[in-house]
Amino acid sequence: MELGSVVCAVRSKRVLVGDKVRPAVIVIRDEKIHQILSDSDFTGDVAGEVLDVGDKVVMPGIVDCHVHVNEPGRTSWEGFWTATRAAAAGGVTTIVDMPLNSIPPTTTLGNFHKKLHEATGKCFVDTAFWGGVIPGNQLELLPMIQAGVAGFKCFLIHSGVEEFPHVNDCDLHRAMKQLQGTGSVLLFHAEKDVHQTTEEHGDPCQYSTFLQSRPDDMEIEAIRTVTELCLQYKVRCHIVHLSSAKPLKLIQEARQAGAPLSVETTHHYLSLFAENIPAGATQFKCCPPIRGSVNQEQLWSALKAGQIDMVVSDHSPCTPDLKKLGNGDFTEAWGGISSLQFGLPLFWSSASKRGFTLSDVARLLSWKTAQLSSLDNLKGSLAPGYDADLVIWEPEREFEIKEASIHHKNKLTPYLGVTLQGVVCVTIVRGQLVYREGSFCPKPLGKPLLIPMQPNCEAP
Repeated sequence: MELGSVVCAVRSKRVLVGDKVRPAVIVIRDEKIHQILSDSDFTGDVAGEVLDVGDKVVMPGIVDCHVHVNEPGRTSWEGFWTATRAAAAGGVTTIVDMPLNSIPPTTTLGNFHKKLHEATGKCFVDTAFWGGVIPGNQLELLPMIQAGVAGFKCFLIHSGVEEFPHVNDCDLHRAMKQLQGTGSVLLFHAEKDVHQTTEEHGDPCQYSTFLQSRPDDMEIEAIRTVTELCLQYKVRCHIVHLSSAKPLKLIQEARQAGAPLSVETTHHYLSLFAENIPAGATQFKCCPPIRGSVNQEQLWSALKAGQIDMVVSDHSPCTPDLKKLGNGDFTEAWGGISSLQFGLPLFWSSASKRGFTLSDVARLLSWKTAQLSSLDNLKGSLAPGYDADLVIWEPEREFEIKEASIHHKNKLTPYLGVTLQGVVCVTIVRGQLVYREGSFCPKPLGKPLLIPMQPNCEAP
């Protein structure tokens, strides 16, 4: 079966149907899952070839709702072509692009149209888009919702780029008033500046110096603000890339009080910990920071208990010079980790040892992320009527991450040389074979996804 061709059916001895893994045949028609049949019920009556994958696992494609593609404007960092190839190679069938660090950022209707134009014809997987909330753009929010953004992101601290300033309390109240009644969601980079009693005097090449500059209290104070807003306005709110386990109690209390609040963590917070980060290894820098091993185990426990809803990559690449690898200065280096291609094996390598099942993987990496992005009527589930987005992989097989096999633009990642469990063999997007064993379809087959405004929602 040629890359780029339409797959009419997929047969495997291990298909995740609901929360059970069993032999099945997925029949695909008009880009959708038409039926899921047992082997004995499948008559072979399909228009084309059946892709038989033996005992490889077939699951819903990964939906990664936290990806910085950086196009237009910073295509030396990344771009739709390279980011979506990396996604396809990792079994990711849908990404949701963040409103920064592109230039211009997705903070006006006009800027959103520019981004859509740039993305068209360059995506190997389906791509949706977050808008941004910055000071003074509250009247742009409703037009962007009507145009199809999945929701909005804001920062409660400097974003790292001048064109995407952080918001204050007044800005947040203005934005929340605009979002009331729309069904949309506001995502928060939840760190706030706190008054520190000590100045930074440590060695900037030691990771501990950077870690001490971004204490847990920064997340706690920011999340306190988010929970109060969420309870006041009853607008859906979401905390991106939670790194500290300490605010989990605040989140739980707000939810119990009726706050429509969700939270994600990332593969790097679950896979890496501070004690193992070498001096000068700035490829490990991100914000909020990777914390200690005790904190990491608390994040895993919260994930197991359902207190954390989903796991994403927060793929945030840059050019090598911005990582300051030459001088190893953590305080100057760009904060961001590239892992879009490796999310599934990164998660499975650790999660499988902690009692997580394949059903948990699909829930945390596909279903919940699709729900957040208002894509859960199309994506994130193997069920009739859903888009035929599939990842076919071997959970038991190991591989080493080598530079030659990395498909994102800049090959910087803290995972180089790491051996992981779980090899992605085939990726299918809406019934089309886009990736197989290191090769891609000849032309991009992904499409931009515009989110329809929620029914019965009126402008404020």
